[in-house]
Amino acid sequence: MPDTPVRTAAPVRGAGAVLPAAPDLLCAALVEARSPRVPELSPYAPERPFPWNAPVTAGEPGAVIDLDRVLRLSLAAPVGTPGRLRPVPSAGALHPVRAHLLLGQGCSLPPGRYAHDPRTHRAHLRGPAPDGVRPGALVVLTVAASRTIAHYGHRAWPLLLLDTGHAAAALALAGATRADVLVSLDADGSLLSAAAGLPDAPDWQNIWPGTEPELPLAAVLLTPPGGPSDIDPPLRAWAALPRASAPTPQPGADTTPPCELAAARHLLHHIAEAPGRPGGTWHPASRPGEVTDRALETRRSAPPDDLKRPPGKELLARILATARSVRPDGPDWTVAVGGATPALYAATPGRPGLGVRAVGDARPTLAHWAAGQQWIATSGAVLLAHGCPDDASHATVRSSHLVAGYAAGAAQAHATALGLRSRPIGSWQQADLGAAFGDTPGRDWIVHGLVLGAPPTAADSPVTTEATPATPPTASAAPAAPSGEEERP
Repeated sequence: MPDTPVRTAAPVRGAGAVLPAAPDLLCAALVEARSPRVPELSPYAPERPFPWNAPVTAGEPGAVIDLDRVLRLSLAAPVGTPGRLRPVPSAGALHPVRAHLLLGQGCSLPPGRYAHDPRTHRAHLRGPAPDGVRPGALVVLTVAASRTIAHYGHRAWPLLLLDTGHAAAALALAGATRADVLVSLDADGSLLSAAAGLPDAPDWQNIWPGTEPELPLAAVLLTPPGGPSDIDPPLRAWAALPRASAPTPQPGADTTPPCELAAARHLLHHIAEAPGRPGGTWHPASRPGEVTDRALETRRSAPPDDLKRPPGKELLARILATARSVRPDGPDWTVAVGGATPALYAATPGRPGLGVRAVGDARPTLAHWAAGQQWIATSGAVLLAHGCPDDASHATVRSSHLVAGYAAGAAQAHATALGLRSRPIGSWQQADLGAAFGDTPGRDWIVHGLVLGAPPTAADSPVTTEATPATPPTASAAPAAPSGEEERP
């Protein structure tokens, strides 16, 4: 977050205050998250101990779905990196995403509901499984928002969505070689809560006082290969069970939340509502052939100094194709490239490779837009997810950010497998890419980014231009933002 001496304490909303209507709150929240306003300083939110502490259940060796492997490659804290939970940390390394495991037969743990502790890499039993539940593992991903909100204020809620997308991609990539994987980024939040054995978000603190609410946003299903394909994911079967065990109350978790925390929880609960199709849509997931377990183990957010050399055009086209292939209803993708002939590229419909969208260097503008991170102006390439207009529905806002995070996670793993360095960029201010190209303002905003760089010893040839289209955005398209620390999922 930008370092500034003018940050002030955030006000606290009274317990009886009424939140704005959800559609108005969403519109205002989008405007605020995209504005240059520096986040206000909220009371420091320390990391609390993992709230579930039931006994750990012994594993079952030889199972079809090896949860130890899947979770170690996706959500567990990497060995030897104290303080960092995942290879690609969440916003400010605050790691808001939690995983609730709903297990049937065929897994390396007995059937039941579990909570996964990423620091100890242990699953804590929270309750039984329903009778007759299909084999496999259903993972419900939730966010505990307080630390991220305290650090990033009004800019935090998009980061929570992006980070959930990254976590879903990590799970899908880790499981896709030994299980059939389905991913839902639009299932109803209340149904996801019930399936995970959690209270619905608005009722959480009344039911479990002294504990921090978790808001469910996505789910990943892993089933043994070759199983039946005509059975809906069993959210309703899990939701029909009684509520699972409660987390341990922790001092300070039940205090009246600051205004931005209360508003963000209210907003995310509204965004996750899908009463028309509560079971969600489930899309099959795979991973690029080059992505091995080793690539998942070694992927990291690279330091800026390692991201200055542009990757070759062929490699960029492959990574762009990976990002675009995740979901047809996700955001659009463009890649800004530096080097001797800087340009913006997009996929060419019906043809492989890249087509030139604009000639010129867009990186200085991107540096202004990305929370003032000036190192981006000298980076090799920046993959951009964009869309999500000002008047987007809550379903579009949810899908734009979750799919962008998911696709960037898949693209980063692919980049690692191809020998490239990368670093996600989550926070963007005034990044109206469409308006910068002369289109209608407010229709085409940058949602997420992934900076890419070739290693110093790579032999890739630099990207060359193929056409001379419209002028790209320039640094004058966005006002200067204060220099600051990267905000990323």
